[in-house]
Amino acid sequence: MPRTRLCAILLLTLPFATGLAGAQGFKFSQPDDSQRLEQAAREDRIAYELSTPCRADLKGKKIMVVIGEQQSNGYVSANQQNYGPHFQAINGRLRALGLRTFTPEEIRAQIKQAEIDAYFRNNPDLALSAAKRLGASFVLRGLITSEATMNPIIAVNQVTVGMGFTLAASNGRIISDVGASAGSYAGANVGQMALTLVDEQADEVVARLYGDYCRNAGLGTPAPKKAK
Repeated sequence: MPRTRLCAILLLTLPFATGLAGAQGFKFSQPDDSQRLEQAAREDRIAYELSTPCRADLKGKKIMVVIGEQQSNGYVSANQQNYGPHFQAINGRLRALGLRTFTPEEIRAQIKQAEIDAYFRNNPDLALSAAKRLGASFVLRGLITSEATMNPIIAVNQVTVGMGFTLAASNGRIISDVGASAGSYAGANVGQMALTLVDEQADEVVARLYGDYCRNAGLGTPAPKKAK
């Protein structure tokens, strides 16, 4: 091809290519509207829950936080030393809101493992006894669950992880029940995936727990009278 003809073709196509690149750049630089709207809605939900009026005496009540993981055979492993990072992700946010919680070390020092297990095996008598001895008015139980399947397309294991949080009074009355779940992940480290899930959704989970706690924990219990 003659050089002059090639230059002419380049000059004719250059404005089109430049315009196309500019249009594509403009298109891809725009935020995803659905993601932006969902993030705004999430922030609104969090703000709404955190604005719930909370009685001062409720903030002074002690909350025991225990975490367990349901195995594939249905058995729940609840050795608290295995879930320190999961505990901290929730506990730090609860304390930042002014709520009082026990550390895992305080719990293990005063409660036997069998009594911790009772919270995950629906043994109300043993659980109630443990809560009273610890001096806890409420118990927040976090349960990690998982479901492993084989992806039929790419032939890899995928694990869907969920985490449910149930806040109950020491007498067993349910105050709040909040769930969080993640999409499918490939891998077998359920604990690590659960921690990722908690880190991603902890702000909203704790906000909902806080809102329910402030709305429901004092039901049937009159607020203390102010000293004159």
